[in-house]
Amino acid sequence: MARPRILVVGAGFAGVECVRRLERRLIPGEAEIALVTPFSYQLYLPLLPHVAAGVLTPQSVAVSLRRSRKHRTRIIPGGGIGVDPKAKICVIRKITDEIVYEPYDYIVLCPGSVTRTFDIPGLLDHARGMKSLAEAAYVRDHVIAQLDLADASPDEDERASRLQFVVVGGGYAGTETAACLQRLTTNAVRHYPRLDPGLIKWHLVDIAPKLMPELGDKLGRSALEMLRARGIEVSLGVSIAEAGPEHVTFTDGRVVPCRTLIWTAGVAASPLVSTFGAETVRGRLAVTPEMRLPGFDGVFALGDAAAVPDLSKGDGAVCPPTAQHASRQGRTLADNLIATLRHQPLKPYVHRDLGLVVDLGGKDAVSKPLGVELHGVTAQAVARGYHWAALRTNVAKVRVMTNWMLNAVAGDDFVRTGFQSRNPARLRDFEYTTAYLTPAQVREYTASLHTAT
Repeated sequence: MARPRILVVGAGFAGVECVRRLERRLIPGEAEIALVTPFSYQLYLPLLPHVAAGVLTPQSVAVSLRRSRKHRTRIIPGGGIGVDPKAKICVIRKITDEIVYEPYDYIVLCPGSVTRTFDIPGLLDHARGMKSLAEAAYVRDHVIAQLDLADASPDEDERASRLQFVVVGGGYAGTETAACLQRLTTNAVRHYPRLDPGLIKWHLVDIAPKLMPELGDKLGRSALEMLRARGIEVSLGVSIAEAGPEHVTFTDGRVVPCRTLIWTAGVAASPLVSTFGAETVRGRLAVTPEMRLPGFDGVFALGDAAAVPDLSKGDGAVCPPTAQHASRQGRTLADNLIATLRHQPLKPYVHRDLGLVVDLGGKDAVSKPLGVELHGVTAQAVARGYHWAALRTNVAKVRVMTNWMLNAVAGDDFVRTGFQSRNPARLRDFEYTTAYLTPAQVREYTASLHTAT
């Protein structure tokens, strides 16, 4: 009898935790496991601002998938671009652009999310994101390049536009990105004697009336005060109306000369979720508390791509798209998959938030572990301790701790790698959101496969 085929799409927190638990708890030969991912690493996304700021090297936050002691998962290097739930086939575009078809008995959909954008003139052409390791490395190069070019330019207008930076999005990603990169430019300008430090300006804007409202009023105000004390201009209730190559227009009418626009204004579920016409909640797949997709045999979904009911809150609440929930959902789903194979009852996902941590670089941070509000050095210790403990391998922990200590002692060299230096590097160039198929296209692909056989 053929072994059941389990296909996991996505190697984020949810997918990796699911695969690792399956590897540990399945009996050898009980099922075949395959993982679809373009990269053979799990990205520790919360530390991307540290990569952009040069505090951590890119390798430090790319945790290898091939270090598992019980590694027996087949890794398919590519991305899922469509699913035919009737034929039980996933259409995959490999990193060579070859299209392959992967049959499954059970599929776990955890393709994560993409940057959410709006119909703002110039946004897609001139904004940069902070959703991937490549984007973080590119943003670092780009910011340092602006200092180099401003230092070499005799034109005051050019200097002004190169030394102003705009970050859109007052959530965790945007706030930490603005804070860490502002420290980068503040430290770097000492090595540019021809630049006036007063010309370097960072803007953090968000359409919401509060900065990181999840933290509560007190900690939100503390974070706001820390940022403003460092010279970051925070504008709330404001977004951008237009983005150009050398300026950004805010919705309050201000026009800021700027050649660096970093867009972190939220995320949307991966376009993969719309390829087979299932019910969604705010763009995320509507699943049961056991993370099954109703009406689709053998389909499970979790993480950023799924609206998993938050039973700890009730009243129709769904779990927020955080790493904390994704990791725990992955483990619960693995147990439910094993229970399905063994004809045992499934368990609903229930988890209460352990708290929130926001690292603003240096000695600045705000944290709320288990509801206790902290700020300053204590909060920084909690934030970094949490991230360090959450890293999956000891090798990653050693690398991150070594990088933190080295940066604290020796500082940065402000070196550009030249990554993507002559390429557009727009949002669409990193996230490949145009690669996904429509439901009709998926059926055409799978129909042609049946015809060929």
